[in-house]
Amino acid sequence: MPKIAHLVINPTAGGYFPKRLAAITAVMESCGFSAEVLPTEGPDDAGRFARRICAEEAEPFIIAGGGDGTVNGVVNGLTPGMATLAVIPLGTSNVLAREIGIVSIDDALRRIARGRAESMSVGVLEKGEFSRHFLLMAGIGFDGAVVEQVRLGEKRALKQGAYILSALRCLRSWTEEPFEVTVDGESIACHSVIVCNAAKYGGKFMLAPGADIFTPGFELVCITGCKRETYFRVSTRLLSGKGLEGKDIALLKGADITVSGERPVQLDGDYVCHAPVRLRAVRDFVRLIV
Repeated sequence: MPKIAHLVINPTAGGYFPKRLAAITAVMESCGFSAEVLPTEGPDDAGRFARRICAEEAEPFIIAGGGDGTVNGVVNGLTPGMATLAVIPLGTSNVLAREIGIVSIDDALRRIARGRAESMSVGVLEKGEFSRHFLLMAGIGFDGAVVEQVRLGEKRALKQGAYILSALRCLRSWTEEPFEVTVDGESIACHSVIVCNAAKYGGKFMLAPGADIFTPGFELVCITGCKRETYFRVSTRLLSGKGLEGKDIALLKGADITVSGERPVQLDGDYVCHAPVRLRAVRDFVRLIV
């Protein structure tokens, strides 16, 4: 009996077409899989599908076909250490696909056919009884506030431009008060911090060259300065590809992090909560098709 490939797909994703779905299932069948297509109808479906699959199978193979929301939903439904995951970039943005160098849908299908996988580590955020896994990064402070304050109507109309408008609003309501970040027992005062499980910010801009999704642990970019000029300089260096270093920036590494205060937190581009929070690295969470 052929092994089942569970294709969790977002039919509203920008890159979705019935012909593409047929091509994807054809690749599955040519590789000896029986394809089970699971179209999502709401934001909670991807996680629900993944939980059900992991409860029913010892070694599930799941393909996330969509954008960041579909991938993150699937990941947050997985049982740690059980599944093999592949991603097909069908949505407006698929940052995990960019991080591992997938350049097209055809490229993703070729990688699935090849079948090479590496064990991926992720992060988990904990706040009281609430927890959520993240693949790439957590942003606390200014970064989290920008994501929290993005307006849905602007995002629909302006796409990434909505984040620029949100950033300008955040600059108007500026606070200079720092918060404390504790990394493996050592503390530092920050105005913002980005906890990186991956090297690139948004899949494009090199932010943390020492971070690697296949190596447990985080690289932290701590902005210790509280002036607006610091953020303009950080943004300029990031966009120009120069990397972040120098005055008002501290680069740290660690696997167990606590953040005090009440600043907003975003995970992989989605606002989730306000601090205080704890962030931990989770080793060998899923085997990722590369």
